[in-house]
Parts: sequence; C-alpha cells; structure tokens
Amino acid sequence: MSVLHADRRLSAWLLLPALGWLVLFLLLPCLLVLVYSFLERGAYGGIDYVFTWDNYHRALDPLYLEILLRSAKIAGLATLYAVLIGYPAAYAIARAPRQRQAVYLFLVMLPFWSNYLIRTYAWIVLLNRKGLIAGLLEPMGLYGDLLNILYTESAVILGLVYNYIPFVILAIFASLSRINGELWEASSDLGASGWTTFRRIILPLSVPGVAAGAVFVFVLSIGNFITADLLGGKQVLMVGNLIYAQFLTARDWPFGSALSFFLIAIMLLLLFIQAMLARRAQGARHA
Repeated sequence: MSVLHADRRLSAWLLLPALGWLVLFLLLPCLLVLVYSFLERGAYGGIDYVFTWDNYHRALDPLYLEILLRSAKIAGLATLYAVLIGYPAAYAIARAPRQRQAVYLFLVMLPFWSNYLIRTYAWIVLLNRKGLIAGLLEPMGLYGDLLNILYTESAVILGLVYNYIPFVILAIFASLSRINGELWEASSDLGASGWTTFRRIILPLSVPGVAAGAVFVFVLSIGNFITADLLGGKQVLMVGNLIYAQFLTARDWPFGSALSFFLIAIMLLLLFIQAMLARRAQGARHA
C-alpha cells in the first residue's frame, strides 16, 4: 500500500508543471476574458470596473448575430469538406503497409513546415486573375467566373480546409489504427462484403476520430481571422475579424471579451459532445 501511495504522490508531483501551465496560460486568461465581458468600456478605451450586461445584449444584436452565424456556416462547411477529403486519405494510410505509413504521415505534416501566413498568401498567388491557375487555364478558354473565387466565402473555405485538413487526417488515422485488423478477416469469413464491413464496423468505430478532427477544424476555423482577412478581403467578415477589431481598433475590450466568450462556450460544448461520442464508441468497442 505504501508503494502505491508513493507512486500516486510521484504522479501528482509530475503533473504539477503541466497543471500549472494550463492554469496560468489557459484557465486564468479565460477567466479574465469572462470578467472583462461584464465590465464597461472606458471613455478612451480600456476598462471601467462597472458591472453590466450590455456587452452580451449587444452581442445578440441581429447585426453581430448574423456575423456569428455566417462564421459558423463557413466553419461548418470547412469542417464538412475537411472530413470528406480527410477520411479517405486517413483510411488509405491506415490500410497501407506499416513501413509506408510513416512516410505518408510525414507528407501530411509537411505543410506545417512553412508558416501559416505564407501558406495563405500562396492561395492569393494561385487564385488571383494574374495567378498561376489563371495563366494555365486562360489559353484553353477555361478560365472565367468558374475560378473567380478570390475574396469570396469560397476562397475562405478553401484556405481553411487546406490549412486544417492535416488535423482531420491525423485524428481519423489515430482512430482507425486502433481498430483490430482481425475484424476485417472475421467479417469476411462471415460473408460480409468490404463495403458492409466498413459501414457496419469500421465507420462506427472511427467516429471518435472523425469527431475529434471535426472539432479541431470547426473551433480553429470559427475564430480564424487571418484567412478571412487575406482570402475574403473586405467582402467576408467573420467573428474573429470582429473580435480583432474590437481589441485593436475600436479598443472596446469588454465587447470583444463577450464575443470571445461566445466562442469559448461553443468550443466547450463541442468538446463535451466529442468526449461523449468517444466514450460511447469505447463502450461499443469493449462490448
């Protein structure tokens, strides 16, 4: 018993640095944002320590609510496309010979070797009227309104999918790689086709990975402002751009904090749903 107690004490001490880091750089900033969201803006910016609900009432104004809903729509579409593209890629990697999987995963992570801003600027070079794609398609008479998507919602969605799809592939691959390969053989021996095996066994067991990847993309996309600013221009305003403007341009920190806390609440709700799906899938795996 003393040895077990000593191991627990050692584990607790080893956890302290990580817990301290999370409290200092995650919990305390979130609490600070929450406190600021209930205060008033100073006459010349900054904070007046006067309690008010006005920031949340203002955030629910139809003008700002429309921006939040548009941001959720863009993030939702980016998440959907990322999952639809990322699942087949993750499935192919998981079914590849084990000695090749590391190479394929390396290629998936390769874009992260360059800066996010540079990767986003690259799409401006590709999509603009004088860009590479236009130069290749114009002589064939194929370039026109079909690819005239720069500074539109479609360009923003494209940029978000490109930048965040590695998270989806890695999350789904991790879920697929934990599935016992003997399930395929057992299903085949029982007369099930490959599609039936995938639909009734593999896909349900990989739901936690799909959910984790979807949460990654949605949370990162809905609060993103760089992609919307560069690829959407002045035509696409997302809630991340609005929060950025409140803190650095309008200097309305309380209202910016209220908008930020809306995003934090959405993130916590999605993480809760993802945890429940993971627990349900784990129960099904052990059943």
